[in-house]
Amino acid sequence: MRTVFAAEMVGCCIWGRSWVGWRRGPGVRAALAAAGFGTKAGHQLQPQGSSKRSGPRRDQPCPGLLRPEDLSREELVDVLTAAVVDQKGPLVTVNKPQGLPVTGKPGDLTLLSVLPELSQSLGLGERELQIVRAPGKDSSGLVLLSSCPQTASRLQKFFTHSCRVQRPTATYCAITDGIPATSEGKIQAALKLEHIDGANLVVPVKPPSRKDILEGVKRTLSHFRVVATGSGCALVQLQPLTVFPSQLQVHMVLQLCPVLGDHMYSARVSTVLGQRFLLPAESTKPRKQVLDEALLRCLRLTPSQAAQLPLHLHLHSLLLPGPRPRDTPIELLAPLPPYFTKTLQCLGLRQQ
Repeated sequence: MRTVFAAEMVGCCIWGRSWVGWRRGPGVRAALAAAGFGTKAGHQLQPQGSSKRSGPRRDQPCPGLLRPEDLSREELVDVLTAAVVDQKGPLVTVNKPQGLPVTGKPGDLTLLSVLPELSQSLGLGERELQIVRAPGKDSSGLVLLSSCPQTASRLQKFFTHSCRVQRPTATYCAITDGIPATSEGKIQAALKLEHIDGANLVVPVKPPSRKDILEGVKRTLSHFRVVATGSGCALVQLQPLTVFPSQLQVHMVLQLCPVLGDHMYSARVSTVLGQRFLLPAESTKPRKQVLDEALLRCLRLTPSQAAQLPLHLHLHSLLLPGPRPRDTPIELLAPLPPYFTKTLQCLGLRQQ
């Protein structure tokens, strides 16, 4: 029976040293070609064209962007097998493509739904994988899987303790539309989930009362650091210290710097005479992100293409417990998606 320990925000773990790479599985090249990807030196996936299944779209902003909804079950398993960063003992880490849901309704094609086939593809036999940590659907990056319940339990204790002592274990890379007012700092906000106009949206609450806390409001905290700036945008490192849906996206909106490709919460930031301000979250409906003309020129996009930009939020680094309790945590890294790298180049941003 499969268990999902946490399929939304922070964490990951494996035994080894810091590394980055890709593991290819059998029959993967054909599936990657069908999904719009090829492979190059270093095993980093690079775009080579659009999916044969759906055909190229003239207004596609990111040629070669993997669209999981266009894949068959078998193709998705092959793509995930190719995206394995490492496999040691019971632990498997995967660099999840953007747009792939982790869980869903019965019958949906999700990461969870193909774990039995992925377990077989990786030669695990009867030891079926379970999800320990994964970024949300619209984010890309590292996913931690385990075929051993005891190992998964140990990892959960590590992540729980890290949150309790406010020690970050996950570092995301984000490109923001706008530059934070300070180069680094903390973002604190009380958040709650509300059902608004048929959608579940995260809404800030201030100041939260004791009743709010009892009714599902959570105090959230993230660290941020600006790595590079250019063309009115920033490359930001984000480290969540709490776990809440869409936490990082909402935190950056509160900084008046929505993540590029955020078509859910970016509408809450408005501009008048060059000054940005927040609109009321409860009354602002989600809409496609609108970029100014100067930024569109830098990105070489039309407004219709900008409306299809993927979320530029990538779980890039995870700290993992060492083999012994007092060992220094180990870092696992995953390369940025090709569309993310292309955007960095267009904006003149350099990753450190």
